[in-house]
Amino acid sequence: MDSYKPINPNFPPAIKNLIIINFIFWLASIILPKYANIDIVDWLGLHYWLSDKFNPAQLITYMFLHDTSSFSHIFFNMFGLWMFGKNIEMFWGTKRFLIFYFVTGIGAGIIQELTWMVDYVPIVNAINEYASSKDISQLMPYLKNIQENTIIPIDQLMDFKTQILNQPITVGASGALFGILLAFAMLFPQARMFMIFIPIPIRAPYFVAFYALAELFMGIGGNADGIAHYAHLGGMLFGLILILIWKKKGTLYQ
Repeated sequence: MDSYKPINPNFPPAIKNLIIINFIFWLASIILPKYANIDIVDWLGLHYWLSDKFNPAQLITYMFLHDTSSFSHIFFNMFGLWMFGKNIEMFWGTKRFLIFYFVTGIGAGIIQELTWMVDYVPIVNAINEYASSKDISQLMPYLKNIQENTIIPIDQLMDFKTQILNQPITVGASGALFGILLAFAMLFPQARMFMIFIPIPIRAPYFVAFYALAELFMGIGGNADGIAHYAHLGGMLFGLILILIWKKKGTLYQ
């Protein structure tokens, strides 16, 4: 007779395994480059879709990678996943929680791709225009100390284009985590939360709204902090869409 093992409410299965897998990948991304010359961040991190290094599977794999230069990136992401995700998994069940987690994570990646497109399409178009017409006027805003009559070798320009397209890369579970924050606020609107600089409890919806506005302002401001602010908002957006779909079907609380 099989023995019944109750789910640990502090570490339900999806939360526990996601945290373990993320830490395994984080350690691997530190160890493998040193001892096996394998850069899994470059291999599995999310690249711009026009990059030679892009693979559609990166929309999933990037969620399991984190910045190796600091422990804080993975620590705070995993702490947030545990803090808020455990309640949602216990409420929805493991299967639905995992669906939500991956949909929001993939959605965040898609929004990041669109953000890169807005950033890089103008310069890529300028390079392509010069390659076909030799009109350097569109390139001048992007190149320093370039005169109007300058002739740039096409192969050098194509190398520059490849370098631009291969440069951006994003990693981390933050997009999915922001989706989880949104779900927590919508499922448990009466829950009280604390902000470090505000020593009074704040209801979860206001807490999440503050974070969303902060991400929006930092994204609009073009804050060069290396953080994918629009991807975070993308996780929230896809989370909201999925929750509204489930709510319309009457399955949100099942």
